[in-house]
Amino acid sequence: MRPLLVTGGAGFIGCNLADRLAAEGENVLIYDSLARPGVESNLEWLRKRHPRRIAAIIADVRNRAEVRHAVADAAGVFHLAAQVAVTTSLQDPREDFEVNLLGTLNVLEALRHSPVPCVFASTNKVYGDLDGRELVLAGNAYTPENTSLCHGVDERQPLDFRTPYGCSKGAADQYVLDYARNFAVPTVVLRMSCIYGPRQFGTEDQGWVAHFALRALAGKPITIYGDGRQVRDVLFVEDAVRTYVAALRNAHRLAGQAFNLGGGPTNAISLLLLIRHIESLIGRPVERYFAPWRPDDQRYYVSDTRRVHEALELPEPTPWRSGVAALLRWLAGNRDVAFRSRPRTAGAVAA
Repeated sequence: MRPLLVTGGAGFIGCNLADRLAAEGENVLIYDSLARPGVESNLEWLRKRHPRRIAAIIADVRNRAEVRHAVADAAGVFHLAAQVAVTTSLQDPREDFEVNLLGTLNVLEALRHSPVPCVFASTNKVYGDLDGRELVLAGNAYTPENTSLCHGVDERQPLDFRTPYGCSKGAADQYVLDYARNFAVPTVVLRMSCIYGPRQFGTEDQGWVAHFALRALAGKPITIYGDGRQVRDVLFVEDAVRTYVAALRNAHRLAGQAFNLGGGPTNAISLLLLIRHIESLIGRPVERYFAPWRPDDQRYYVSDTRRVHEALELPEPTPWRSGVAALLRWLAGNRDVAFRSRPRTAGAVAA
């Protein structure tokens, strides 16, 4: 049986996706450079759980020949491999460009020769910082003054690429859609908001929900860029994985379309609200410091997910409070893996 290819399959979302596919009887080919600290433990975990279902190619998506070889054998592709941090893109724009855009082009060119379904992991950063929206403070969170945004930001929002990361992921997003139009490759784009859950080794640059939880469990302070009232919609990883699987299985019907993927309005939280919930779960206060806003940080972003829920007949997502509690239980029960896998940072986070 031909495998399903998961680029970035040793990463947080990738390994949860691979685990779900293997548990359902699929053969899975992981393609990962293992560049992110800690992800080798995810690959080891997958191999132990599914020794007959998981195979791996340790290579970079910038390697055109290796990508083409991996895609040629695949029955479908989940393209998650990426440089994932805005801060890193500002430090090294060329590497960000090569991994996110050139790497995606390598996958798409391979798919031209082997046109199987592909689901691409995009980002809400393609919409920019949404600085034209009027916001008001409601308690400890920003909220739109315009009630037309009660469902969140939908896919009709104009694209506005900012920061090298926004440019590279946004351009890749558009290439993926264009290959469906011009080369009949059945591609689907998922523009993700904040995904969290087990096997996420969050850092100051990416994975803020897990980062907050890890800092709190370690009894260390959290530094917040901005005032902590910025709002994001968060989605538990099991819900994200369910969406990816459904999108691939319906790729021919949905080819050339982009969908927002997040927790939606019912799972919209501010940074301060998350910290308070973590404090209630661990039974002690968490020290926090504040630093200046980071470039193009969105004060408010909530995904309107009605289109993807309707197109794929998805159930309601996991409530954020129970999802965060599940994450904390996993981190507390897997301290050796969780804390060993984290690179040394100053403890700050950009949301």
